[in-house]
Amino acid sequence: MPAEAATDGTAAMQTSGVIHDLGYRRYDGPRLGRRRIVAALAWHSFRSAFGLGRGAKAKVVPVIAFLALCLPAVVNAFAMSRGNARVVDYDTYTPVLRNLIMIVFVAVQAPELVSRDLRSRVLPLYLSRPIKTGDYPLAKYPGFTAALLVMLEVPLLLLYAGSIANVHGGSAVWAETRALIPGLLVALMFAVVLAAIGLVLASLTGRRAFATGAVAIFFLLTYTLAEILLQVESQATRGGPAFGLGVGGPPAVPLAEKVAGLFSPFTLFDGVRMWLGGPSHHADNVADPGGFGAAYALVLLILFGLCLYGLAARYRKARLS
Repeated sequence: MPAEAATDGTAAMQTSGVIHDLGYRRYDGPRLGRRRIVAALAWHSFRSAFGLGRGAKAKVVPVIAFLALCLPAVVNAFAMSRGNARVVDYDTYTPVLRNLIMIVFVAVQAPELVSRDLRSRVLPLYLSRPIKTGDYPLAKYPGFTAALLVMLEVPLLLLYAGSIANVHGGSAVWAETRALIPGLLVALMFAVVLAAIGLVLASLTGRRAFATGAVAIFFLLTYTLAEILLQVESQATRGGPAFGLGVGGPPAVPLAEKVAGLFSPFTLFDGVRMWLGGPSHHADNVADPGGFGAAYALVLLILFGLCLYGLAARYRKARLS
C-alpha cells in the first residue's frame, strides 16, 4: 500500500473518532448514598399516587376519590350543626362507600407506581449501584402506604373536627377523641394491607390496563364471593337451631358464616376490628366473629406477609429483565 494512502486512511480514522466536549457540567457535589436514594424514590412514589408533578389528567382519579371520601364528614358536620347526633362512625366510616372508593383508587394508582417502570424496562437502571434489589419495593411500598393513609385518615380527621366543633363540654370532646383513635388504627390496617396487595398484583405486568384489571378483579371478586356466601348462609340458617336462640342470650353466629368472611380483605378487616373490641354495626360486612376473630387476624397476617414476600421476589426476578 502506498505511504500516502496509508497516511490518508489514518487521518480519516482519527477524524471520525474525535470526542467533542459539549460543555456539560460535571457534578462535583456530595454523593448522598443509598438511604437518600430510597427516601427520594419513596417520596416520588407518594407524589405519583396523587398525580403530583404530572398533568391534570393524572390527578382526576385521586382528586375525585379524595373528595368522595371527605363528603360523609361534611354531611356529618352539617347534620350536627342542625342539632343531630353524629351520623358517621369513625371505625367503619360508611363502609360501602369507603370500600368502593379504595378499590378504585388502589386499582388505578398502584399500576402508576410500578407498571410504568416494568414496561419501560428501566428497572436494571434503578437496581444498579448503589441501591440493592430490595430497595426498590422497599421504597414503593411505604410511599404508597402513606398515600393510602392520607386517603383514609384525613376524612376521619375532618369528621373529628366537624364533630368537636358542634359538641360542648370537655367530656363530649374526650368521647369524640376516644372514638377517633380506633378509627385511625382501622384506617392504618386498611392502608398497610391494601398497599401490599395492590402493589404485588400491579407488579405482575407492565401493561397498566392489565394491572388495573387484575387489582380490581381481585378485590371485587373476593368481596362479592364473601358477601354471597354470607348471604346464603345467613338465609339458610335464619331462625334455625344454628343460631342458638337460648333464653336471654343473643343468637349465635353459625361457623359457616364466620368462615365465609375469610375470603375477602374487607371482610377480614371487619372481623379483626370486632375481635379487637370494636362495636358491631348494622352495616358491617360480617357478623361478630367472637373468639373466631383470631382466625381472621391470622389469615390477614398471612395474606399481608405473602404479598410482601411476593413483591420482594418479583423484583429479584425483574432485575435481570
